[in-house]
Amino acid sequence: MSDPARHATPPDVRVPSGPPELNSGQKLMVFVLSMTLFGLANILTEVLPEVRIGPVELSVSYLAFVPVIMVSLFHPLYAALGAPLGEIVFVDLLMGDFSGLGELEGYLQMFLALYIAGCLVRDPRRRGQLFAASVTVVVVDKLLSAVVDIGKVMVGVEDAEYVSGLPESILLLEGIGFTTDLVISGILFGALPAMALAPRLYGKIEPLLGLAPRDPARPIPLSGRGTGAFLLLALFLAFVSMIAAFTSEIVDNFGVWEPDFIDQYGQRFLWIGASAAVIVLVALVITVRFVVRSRRERAAQDRGERP
Repeated sequence: MSDPARHATPPDVRVPSGPPELNSGQKLMVFVLSMTLFGLANILTEVLPEVRIGPVELSVSYLAFVPVIMVSLFHPLYAALGAPLGEIVFVDLLMGDFSGLGELEGYLQMFLALYIAGCLVRDPRRRGQLFAASVTVVVVDKLLSAVVDIGKVMVGVEDAEYVSGLPESILLLEGIGFTTDLVISGILFGALPAMALAPRLYGKIEPLLGLAPRDPARPIPLSGRGTGAFLLLALFLAFVSMIAAFTSEIVDNFGVWEPDFIDQYGQRFLWIGASAAVIVLVALVITVRFVVRSRRERAAQDRGERP
């Protein structure tokens, strides 16, 4: 006779699907860490040389590998929300180059780019996924920026920089700028460093924040409500960024704050922004260590009180 226990229906065991939920403290830690690190990275780009060949400018827009590593190792939503804010706080505001309402354009574009890139990474140890994420950041960010720039010229709120004798040069210049940014910021200062660093940091930096490493078996989707909902949200945010850019051109100096810090003190004033970012970073590390130690002690006490 067959054993009925062998044919019994197994109990309903719920296998967790999706990424683990973070508490408010962990979300804030990821947000602040991403903000300070990308702020420091953007301060470094201020001292990197720029090469101009005619109307084409060759420069490092940003060190893309820093936010790419952040959105790859941690939850991409909170890392993507914090990273572009770091540029605004530690570079634009402290360096006296805050463009007011126009900053909303860059923030939303970079947020969308980083969030999409972070969701593309299922396993931070896979270098192919890191390469795709780094390229995606620059493609999304610079493509949206190019569309906004062309739109401002077509609407007439901004004058175009034409090449003499070539009326269609606005498209040519945007295309050249997009290509150079993709190669310099996306590959040289994005994909290559990210592919080298992220696999080595995976599983080592997350426990320092009291977080578990990202589980490749539980990827983070673009949207919990489906791809269609995310596309609608992305289009809405892109539209808002375009309206912000148009408004900043129409309403001159709305919210603009441009003191002559750099002109008065030179590049030495960059140390102010760098020092502020380091102070915030150190404060975050001290706070995280205190919180993690407190939780461990509380957990040890709870285990000791159990009968």
